[in-house]
Amino acid sequence: MNTKVNLYNGYLDGTKMVGLTDEVSLPDFDALTEILSGAGILGEIDEPTLGHFGASEIEIPFRMIDDQMFALMNMKNSINITLRISNQAIEQANFKTDFMPSRIVIKGKKKGFTMGSLKQGAATKPSVKLEILYILIEVNRKKKFELDKLNVVYKVNDVDLLQKARSQC
Repeated sequence: MNTKVNLYNGYLDGTKMVGLTDEVSLPDFDALTEILSGAGILGEIDEPTLGHFGASEIEIPFRMIDDQMFALMNMKNSINITLRISNQAIEQANFKTDFMPSRIVIKGKKKGFTMGSLKQGAATKPSVKLEILYILIEVNRKKKFELDKLNVVYKVNDVDLLQKARSQC
C-alpha cells in the first residue's frame, strides 16, 4: 500500500532538472460533456464524451530564474517532462516499509510563465505553465492512464478505450 511520496525528481528530455521547488501540482482532467434531453429521457443527462477532455495544464515551479527554466520557454518547441517518483509503501503481509516506483510523462507546449518575486535572501519562485497534449501515468511500473490528444489515444489500466472508435473513422 503506497502511503506517500518519499522522493521525486523531474527530468526535461531525460536530463535531471535540479532547480525545481518542493511541490508540483498535478493537472485536473474534466471530460467534455453534452446535455441530452428529449423524448424517452426523464430530465437531462450530462453525457461525457469518452476520451475528450478540456484543456489541461501543469505548472512547473523553480526555485530561481535559471537556465533550466528558460529551456522550457521556447514556444516553438514541444516540452517533454518526466516526473519520477519513489512512493513509500507498507507491505500488508509483513508491515515492512518498502518503495514503489511511479512515473508521470508529460508532453506539451509552453503556455505562460511567472517570474516570481525578488526578496533578499529568498528564492524568486518563478514557474512555467505547460498545456498538456500527452500524459502517461505509471504506478508500480503498470500503465494506469494515457491520454494523447493529437493521436486520439485514451487508455485506462492499459486498455485502449477508443480503439473501436478509431477503427471506424
